Amino acid sequence: MARVGGRNLAMSWIAGVLCTGVILALLWFAIPIVPTLATFAGDTLRALLH
Repeated sequence: MARVGGRNLAMSWIAGVLCTGVILALLWFAIPIVPTLATFAGDTLRALLH
């Protein structure tokens, strides 16, 4: 992380950990749609190539 004047290192670490947690939670909730997206992409590619 870049050192910015007036910023507390502990608070920036806490904010970084919280942001990482939010991103990981969103990815966790998005996992169930992956097979549907793969099927959709495969069907679309097959339709375009035939």
